[in-house]
Amino acid sequence: MANPQISYLETTIDDSTWVGRKRQVTFENTLLVQLKVLKETGRYDAFKLKWHPSYNDPKNTWPVPNHLFWDSDVAKWIEGACYLLQWRKNSEVEAAIHELVDMIRSAQQSDGYLNIHFTVVEPDKRFSNLRDLHELYNAGHLIEAALAHAQLFQTPALLSPILAYVDLLASKFGPAPSQTHGYPGHPEIELALLRLYKHTHDSKHLDLARYFLTERGNPAGENGGHYFEIEAERRGDDPNARPAYWAGRRALWYYQAHVPLVQQGSIEGHSVRATYLLTALADLLTLDESLRGPGSEYRVALTRLWENMTAKKMYLTGGIGAMAQYEGFGVEYFLPQASDEGGCYAETCAGIGVMMLAERMLQLDLRGEYTDVMELAFYNAVMGGMSVSGKEFSYENQLASSPGMECRREEWFTCACCPPNVLRLMGYFGGYLWTKKVSEGERVEVNVHMYQSATLRFEAGGQEVVLSMKGNYPWEGRIEFELQSKVETTVRLHIPGWAEDNWSITPTSSSELTTGYLLLEPSFTKSNPIFTLNLPLRSRIISPHPYTNQPTVALARGPMVYCIESQDHPWVTDHFKSTLFNPSAPRTEEFVTDEETQEQYVRLTAHGAGSVLDTERLDEARPVVEGLAAEEGRVVDMGRGRRDLVFVPFYFRANRKAGKRGQMRVGLRRWT
Repeated sequence: MANPQISYLETTIDDSTWVGRKRQVTFENTLLVQLKVLKETGRYDAFKLKWHPSYNDPKNTWPVPNHLFWDSDVAKWIEGACYLLQWRKNSEVEAAIHELVDMIRSAQQSDGYLNIHFTVVEPDKRFSNLRDLHELYNAGHLIEAALAHAQLFQTPALLSPILAYVDLLASKFGPAPSQTHGYPGHPEIELALLRLYKHTHDSKHLDLARYFLTERGNPAGENGGHYFEIEAERRGDDPNARPAYWAGRRALWYYQAHVPLVQQGSIEGHSVRATYLLTALADLLTLDESLRGPGSEYRVALTRLWENMTAKKMYLTGGIGAMAQYEGFGVEYFLPQASDEGGCYAETCAGIGVMMLAERMLQLDLRGEYTDVMELAFYNAVMGGMSVSGKEFSYENQLASSPGMECRREEWFTCACCPPNVLRLMGYFGGYLWTKKVSEGERVEVNVHMYQSATLRFEAGGQEVVLSMKGNYPWEGRIEFELQSKVETTVRLHIPGWAEDNWSITPTSSSELTTGYLLLEPSFTKSNPIFTLNLPLRSRIISPHPYTNQPTVALARGPMVYCIESQDHPWVTDHFKSTLFNPSAPRTEEFVTDEETQEQYVRLTAHGAGSVLDTERLDEARPVVEGLAAEEGRVVDMGRGRRDLVFVPFYFRANRKAGKRGQMRVGLRRWT
């Protein structure tokens, strides 16, 4: 199955739809803002291989130099820009791409090597620290940029030098005695190599990706020992020194390299690395039938780790990663909302990684549970990572603010992986909406995963097939479809889990749901080329798993999770920690246009639903001697009865500037 970075070209998104407006903001603002930052920070000119003053900066996180990711920052911007230029042209952006490509070509060494840090700063330390220094991660993003560039410009200007670099890597790494038996500390190149293989059909690209995936965690892969440990011995590392992101000695689990993939019983470590790794594994399984057959240990491991992540280590927003220290997973069901509760990170890149993984899982097995997670992550964990203006970003997406960790956005970050990652996702998002399959005998299948006003257009048997959908999703649940096809066409519609049994299709179909999808046979689509799906978009109460030991409730509507902000509640001074929410109180909803940002969304109001804990009495309480709890009804009389609580979509948080105090929360203490 084609990756979204390819299939998006068959989709046209209506500019007036929610995603269409986000893409327009991305093109008009984000693309140029990030280009400006690349130039101002030195990233843009870094491939000229001149010394930059920042190369002398102290390491914020030893042993990683602050500039180590500059290659990937540039590469992701090029990739995202190329996707967006397929839709609309911009001469300034196009000129910048050409200039960057020229600089990258000139930076390549005679043997094909291509990396800023290890050419300018430490040229004698190539491939000496695969565990921490991101050489292969940067290479992966260069590969993806080259593929997008070749797709847009139809020239090998960037792809040719990248292929030469991959040739070097393929000769350097592998199972032969003369090769290095290593793999990247941060996965990314694996999924990039698989995409490259689909473009080149060169078996060495597939073989190298497979090697990196299957060798990972081998306890005796290098001279009878674990590669990362043998590598550290060669460097002469102090065995008692450890990076700040290690939560203990020998923290190989941080890299998902503590044991081989097939032996990993739970998802561990850095959340972005984990999702990129599993995305590559899922994509490999789509290509290698020998690894995905019934009972395949790789298929079993992939499913096991997915289920562990989504059932026991995922937030209500689709975000992952509770531990700020290592940007990763905590123990099962440890999902605090804020830093002062013990954690919550939910990095934007991790949300994108969840989407990537869910999409590849769908290619292996069409199951609505994967689509539910993909949609949840997109609308909350991912789109919350960029302001509605497209000019500010969130690295973390905590579910609650706290003193010193107010809910704010930044223009950029020293480690700036998230902003260009959102940029490139918005460029190829159309590839997530649906997938198609054209079989022999002129038969077509289209699986619709997510809903926006958009049109899919492709050829089958010399005939054009067009499927369009229209609606105001995610604010309205009515989606109108029109199929134009002269060939037998099967359509499957994803019915989100939150819809339960409260959905309908017109004209009525006798088909039943199968793994979360409604099957519309060719007989139905031929007789009813125009049909309408109705989904129940109304607010509902959600709560975390009981094992999280959080007696909280939150609001959601469709795929959107909601939060509460101090802008609407001036009486709040403690980040809503003492605020109580009565989930039985009446709720109303209103489609509004925010005066400040002009963002349109559905605002929810819970009438008379709010009160606060008697914090003075709680402060006087002592363990064992006295127990005070919300369940006992000790709440403060707020003078004017119970207060209304106003909820806005989680993605919209920290966008309104006027009177902003940065206090926000998703889950509130239950008050009944």
